[in-house]
Amino acid sequence: MPKTRKRRSDKTGLPPGALIHIGERHVEHARIVCFEFNESQFSEREIQSLEGIRPLPDKSGVTWINIDGLHDIPLLEQMGKIFGLHPLTLEDILNTEQRPKIEDYGDYLYIVLKCFHTDSDGGLASDQVSMVLGPNWLISLQEKEGQLLDPIRGRLQTDKGRLRRAGPDYLAHALIDGIVDSYFVILDSLGERIEDLENALISHPTPETLRSIQSLKREMILLRKSIWPLREMIGRLGRSDSSLIREPSVIYFQDVYDHTVQVIDTVETFRDMLSGMLDIYLSTISNKMNAVMKVLTIIATIFMPLTFIAGVYGMNFRYMPELEWTWGYFAVWAVMLAIAVLMLIYFKRKKWL
Repeated sequence: MPKTRKRRSDKTGLPPGALIHIGERHVEHARIVCFEFNESQFSEREIQSLEGIRPLPDKSGVTWINIDGLHDIPLLEQMGKIFGLHPLTLEDILNTEQRPKIEDYGDYLYIVLKCFHTDSDGGLASDQVSMVLGPNWLISLQEKEGQLLDPIRGRLQTDKGRLRRAGPDYLAHALIDGIVDSYFVILDSLGERIEDLENALISHPTPETLRSIQSLKREMILLRKSIWPLREMIGRLGRSDSSLIREPSVIYFQDVYDHTVQVIDTVETFRDMLSGMLDIYLSTISNKMNAVMKVLTIIATIFMPLTFIAGVYGMNFRYMPELEWTWGYFAVWAVMLAIAVLMLIYFKRKKWL
């Protein structure tokens, strides 16, 4: 399926709240799944539109709507009317180049963050996940179908504990916690790649090694750009004064904050390691070149006096005493070999070899 992409420049001159999708279209049609649950009941259904969808009455349960695919502007307009979302919220949802943030609109909270995965080429790719948290409802929106829902769906179906009775704020925590935990999986994979690259760098560095280092550095920059603002966002959730974040859920957001700090520490460690590996690569290449130049210099130095002797006896003068001597040829060879051996012994004592 061909990718359609709009750039930020497409919004130039448009008023705030103009709905234009910025990003790649990953799915043909948006997929909508509606979950309704409380401590004793749970239902899941896939729907074609939001027509007729209304949040459950307060304190009777939680409505969770997940939408895969952000390109359907009429669908988002319908969602905005049903749940009373500000046009700026819809604009931010359609812009897939958002940095992680949280915005408090009073009646609801808008949360956006990045979810990372490994693409088909083995590189790092990101998807934007938006959440709109209301009094007893939650809307999650992803760029494409992923595995974000699977663990939460499984817990809702089988577990009648905190997730079923705690409310939409704890559900939002579960989604955010799942995304942050996925960062550790990504970092484990990157750590293995860095370790293999380090071994290759020490044993036999090649231009391919340099390309791998540069590729990993770009991936670290991508991670860092998404994780640093994520720490600020989760920190705000952990100390939020909003009534939408209930007191029992605050401690869980603080726990996710601790995980985020661990992720940031790991990312910074990997960045330092990659910077050090780049320096090692350049030093190794320079040392190899110096070793080659050293050998060539020693060879040239040894052959300089030998070339001088050969040049002297290569002159075509008729009267050269040694030319008529029976042992002259062998004597010149003996002298040249003696000079070469003495120079090698001298270089060895100087530890130039």
